[in-house]
Parts: sequence; C-alpha cells; structure tokens
Amino acid sequence: MSNALLTYLGKRMGTDRFSEQISGPPGPIITISREVGCNGVKLANKLATSLNSKNMAPTWKVLSKEVFYESARELDLEPEKVSRILRQDKYTFNDILNAFGTRKYKSEKKVVKTVTEVIRTFALDGFCIIVGRAGHFIAHDIKNALHLRLVAPLEYRIKTIIENNRLNREEAIEFIEMVEKERMAFRKSIGNVPCEEDCFDLFINRASFDDEKTIELIELAVEKKEILKDYSTRMNYY
Repeated sequence: MSNALLTYLGKRMGTDRFSEQISGPPGPIITISREVGCNGVKLANKLATSLNSKNMAPTWKVLSKEVFYESARELDLEPEKVSRILRQDKYTFNDILNAFGTRKYKSEKKVVKTVTEVIRTFALDGFCIIVGRAGHFIAHDIKNALHLRLVAPLEYRIKTIIENNRLNREEAIEFIEMVEKERMAFRKSIGNVPCEEDCFDLFINRASFDDEKTIELIELAVEKKEILKDYSTRMNYY
C-alpha cells in the first residue's frame, strides 16, 4: 500500500466507527468484478490515476487486499488469516482454532461481518474503486455507483497469468482454477453473492480493449450514469 493510502486508512478506520453515518450522499464508487487474468487491480490503479489527473477532490482510492488488512486490525488478527478463512470451502471449529489459536479465536461469522462492514464503510465514504471482494453486492443499494465486470476468453487470461506470474501453461490453468474457486468461496461466505448480468452496469471484454481504451469506456460510463452529479461541493472539476 502507498503511504498516502496507509494514512487515509489509519484516519478512516482508526477514528471512525462502522456505525457512524457518512455526511452527504453515499458514494460515489466504482466496483470492479473480474475473471482471473483480467488484470483488475492494475487497471483500477490506472483508472484512479486518470480520474485524479482531472483535479478531482477528494482523491480516488483503490481498495482490494487493503480490506483484509483493515478487517484484521479490527479483529486483532493477521491479515493472511482473515483472508484464509474466507477462502475456505468449508469451515470447522477446529480449523479456525488451529488458524487463530484459542486466545485470538474469532468465529467465521465475526470475520465475515467485519470484512463486509469494512467494505461497506469505504463504499459509503465514496470516491473509491473497490476491486473484487463482492463490492458490487455489498454496495448494490448505493445509487451513485458504477458496477463493472471484466471478462476475457480463457486463452487471453492464460496468457496474462503466464506473463504476470512467470508460469507455464499448465501452471497458469491451475492458478486460474484455484483463484476462481477461492473467489467463489469468498462470495459464498458473505451470502451467496450473485454474478449474473443484471448485477452489473457494464461488461468489458479485456481481449477487445486495452487499458487505455477500457479506461475511456469506464469514464464515459461514469459520465453517462451521472454518478458524480451529487458531489459538486466535494469536487473541483471533472
């Protein structure tokens, strides 16, 4: 995480509580759901840079793994252990005890609730790009939101994984299957999160549009859906 984001997280999560009301209308937010191999996080960072280059205020933030860090802090657990519990297909009392130890034992229900509340808090606070973590489901009722789904043919995604992770083809296929399984387990853990077409505003085929063109499409969708119109007092220019 960047120092700027760490500072933001510290202030936001250290002084505010989940139950507090966010001043003004909730949002705006952009959520990005993606198939494995669509480079969602990299694209989100480039999108944030592009949006911030337009002298908007507050600064757009990208959240993905940061959710686990903040959830772990709330639970007094290690981030990897929070992530691990949400990637499991099945949860047993002994498994959780072995992972966390009896002194820091937290139930699966508590972990899921905290992760969901962390994501919800950032969504309400707005000017946030949430990558994965079922953001489209947790923030489905926020009016000023744009929900995206990145897809691509399997061969494109295999090629991307090979390049990003220096794997061979067989390893890349295994990686895709493993991560998709983990994401399904995460969505199931917070309430059988759907990924049907009607959950998203826009599907983008990453094999058809490079980063620059994808960002152009997203910014056009932001404009056309008018998710920024209620925040004139919080923005300098768009």
